[in-house]
Amino acid sequence: MHRTRRLRNSNSLRRLVRENQLSVNDFVYPLFIEEGENIDAPISSMPGVNRYSVDKLPGIMDKVAAARIPAVLLFGIPASKDEEGAETWNDEGIIQRAVRYIKKDYPQVTVITDVCFCEYTSHGHCGVLVDDYVDNDLTLGNIRKQVLSHARAGADMVAPSGMMDGTIENIREALDANGYPNLPVMAYTVKYASAFYGPFREAADSAPSFGDRKTYQMDPANSREGLLEAEYDDLEGADILMVKPAMAYLDVVRALKENFNKPIAAYNVSGEYAMIKAAAAKGWIDGDKVMMELLLSIKRAGADIIITYFALEAAGLLNKVNYE
Repeated sequence: MHRTRRLRNSNSLRRLVRENQLSVNDFVYPLFIEEGENIDAPISSMPGVNRYSVDKLPGIMDKVAAARIPAVLLFGIPASKDEEGAETWNDEGIIQRAVRYIKKDYPQVTVITDVCFCEYTSHGHCGVLVDDYVDNDLTLGNIRKQVLSHARAGADMVAPSGMMDGTIENIREALDANGYPNLPVMAYTVKYASAFYGPFREAADSAPSFGDRKTYQMDPANSREGLLEAEYDDLEGADILMVKPAMAYLDVVRALKENFNKPIAAYNVSGEYAMIKAAAAKGWIDGDKVMMELLLSIKRAGADIIITYFALEAAGLLNKVNYE
């Protein structure tokens, strides 16, 4: 008889043969930065996650640095919006000031900036509207301006999330032509039109004022299309390929891992976070154990990088284990 249980007989033996291990080095922690002062405001649908003004960043960044989380991903909430989202390329905008602050006081932390427009446009869509339709190529021109402004502020990496065709090539050309050939791009390569983004829309004030994003984000029924998106982003010069959301799309994470020789990121999104928090608050699940099991499943599927609102909590558990 083959007795596979032999290698499960003790904790130390299970550790010895464990195939996948979570590490703090896997994590990127998303942060919501709001225009204003003295803002440290809880987000009701995402317990434990807050919005911060730049002057309140030390409180959260001290925790990120102490936990040795290697990177943060910044989302901005501006004081004013317009049809194009012009505040995104304002060198004194909320994200630009946050980048400069973090790079000055926490240089060991990699700062990644989300590159999109939905938080900055009056209509909540991810680009320039022409007859209520997001115009792909007009939006590309504004993406160039936004990316270069982030680069001037000192961002370590840019992460375009709008799902416009040709985005990566457009960004790479702009960066290379303006003296930033070494600035990496993390592509939101396979981003689905998902219901799991609900709490994020509250957090970032980014819900569309009409319609939805199904004409530019991917159909949740499609996986082969994700490989096509990844092929294009790979050829256009993306340094990292991302799948978003993570939990419901682990098959797509695995497919990218098996087909591309670049780091694969997965975004454990707001709805996935909120479900676990809500069930744990009801006492229906052990929140810590489910959190760690979910993150491990994302790693097991093939993600090299996990963007997650659980990063601080998970790092605390992992660091505690490391010291035992």
